[in-house]
Amino acid sequence: MSIAVLSWTLERLRAGERVAIASVIEAQGSVPGKPGARLAISSSGSRFGTVGGAGLELRVGQKLEDMLASEDVSHRMKGGSVEVFLLHKDGKGKEVTALDSLCGGRVTVSMEVIDPRPHILIAGGGHVGFAIAKVCDNLDWAYSVFDIREDFCNAERFPNAEEAMCCSVEELLREEDGGSLRRFSDVLLLSHDWGVDEDLLIGLLKITGDSKRPRIGAIGSKKKWSEFERSGIENGVEKRALDSVRCPIGLDIGADSPEEIAVAVCAEVLSLEKANNPT
Repeated sequence: MSIAVLSWTLERLRAGERVAIASVIEAQGSVPGKPGARLAISSSGSRFGTVGGAGLELRVGQKLEDMLASEDVSHRMKGGSVEVFLLHKDGKGKEVTALDSLCGGRVTVSMEVIDPRPHILIAGGGHVGFAIAKVCDNLDWAYSVFDIREDFCNAERFPNAEEAMCCSVEELLREEDGGSLRRFSDVLLLSHDWGVDEDLLIGLLKITGDSKRPRIGAIGSKKKWSEFERSGIENGVEKRALDSVRCPIGLDIGADSPEEIAVAVCAEVLSLEKANNPT
């Protein structure tokens, strides 16, 4: 069961979901869940595993859901927690959480929230996209690559990419929906052709709206963005969805070369990740 829960958790993380997981780390007396028993709940509401059922399962599940729902940054910065549950209704007043049970056992449970690592869709496999992939390699971030040009989107050029999607914008958008796109933390529009970036931007925003995941950013000037914004509105994209896009991307560090731009862009992604998932 332990391996199955951990495998399920990894699948949910790869899909871009946050997962709260509880593990029984110590048990004494008559208890439903033995050490190693685990319960995991994802941010989509799905769950897998068990810490023993009954009142213990209910209380632990509620705590995991509260941890996932918490928007309190100071609370999330504290990390996980360890709690002792006494399976006896007369345990009140002791330094434990008493449950309405007659088992009489004692269970220690650790609880934590695991956030998915960044997974960037590099939309454009040219010089800047290639440099961003190298930074992602050093940071142990996941990335996939999209380009309409096969020479700039293949396993030889990007051997560590999760996916290499060489196709038209229309084909890419046909294969994706709001759920599948959540596997990406960020989509970076870096194409050699501004028309490709514009078509992809409009298509993605029509699918995702102003969803928090994936974040969308585009390389380019403010003038380029004003044209994208005008085109988006003309094509029925809501203004609030356009306002969620970052353009130009990257921290303002005076970057010029593709390698410097890659550092600036990944530093911005890291700052956004830390703001959303403080440690």
